[in-house]
Amino acid sequence: MKRILVVGSNGLLGQKITTLFSKSKQYDIFNVSVEEKSFLDEKDFPYHQLDITKRSSVLKFIDSVQPDVIINTAAVTNVDLCETDRALAWKVNVSGVENLVYGAKMVGAKVIHFSSDYVFDGKNGPYSESETPNPISYYGRTKLASENVLKLSGIPNVIIRTMILYGIANQVKDNFALWLANNLSENKQIRVVDDQIGNPTLVDDLAYAVLKIVEYNRSGLFHITGGELISRYGFALALAKKFKFNKDLITPIKTSILKQPALRPLKSGFVILKAETELNLKMSNVENGLTVFQNQFYHQQKNKEYHII
Repeated sequence: MKRILVVGSNGLLGQKITTLFSKSKQYDIFNVSVEEKSFLDEKDFPYHQLDITKRSSVLKFIDSVQPDVIINTAAVTNVDLCETDRALAWKVNVSGVENLVYGAKMVGAKVIHFSSDYVFDGKNGPYSESETPNPISYYGRTKLASENVLKLSGIPNVIIRTMILYGIANQVKDNFALWLANNLSENKQIRVVDDQIGNPTLVDDLAYAVLKIVEYNRSGLFHITGGELISRYGFALALAKKFKFNKDLITPIKTSILKQPALRPLKSGFVILKAETELNLKMSNVENGLTVFQNQFYHQQKNKEYHII
């Protein structure tokens, strides 16, 4: 039985990976996040509070669990916060990964780590794995630095670059699709950029890709995203159509109007042929991904109503 340590298990991706891996009797799952309590049922999944920026705590815990695979989903992903609080961004996104690498070396574990399209400048996407990164934000720089930590570590590793992750899980902060659905369901006017292009990625698909990587014992760099390139505005219209929301509530704008602290890659997107071929994957397009998302969204809404006393 393989021992799997999911770091950042309270996040959207961490929860999906935990739930998916737990369906197989081949894996023993251990969950850690920075929060005091698990967002999943602790009876089903052993949980331990862990701050990956504290090396001694990381080494002690990894030594006690002796994992075969460490899946790191923990990161500061708020792009503007990374721009304004660079010390925090580096501490979690780079030093935290270094600590996990030290722990992995100690016990002989493989590390699976997540990076981003923000390692590219977004001038001529979609990008394949062979193209040269050129980050234009501090968040992008920290993600590229974390990739280099792994590449130079000498340990077995997988780096998965992804983007525009969306889905439903317990107590997670709003992702793009969730923000759209929550606002449009309340008939709120929203503004969405029409000049940022990328591949929206259903989190369930990404979790399945991670399972395949472990099953096939793959290593190296993979671009893994949804199968369709679309603008943020285009995705918002597709979601409105799927849910039968009023599309007139959505106003297209340019990224420059928002005056955000961090620059965004505009013409992004990934070529995912390597992942599809080597992992035998079929990633969802926008329509199929939104169908899954819609079912999960309404299921969660029903559960919330059920719990109201």
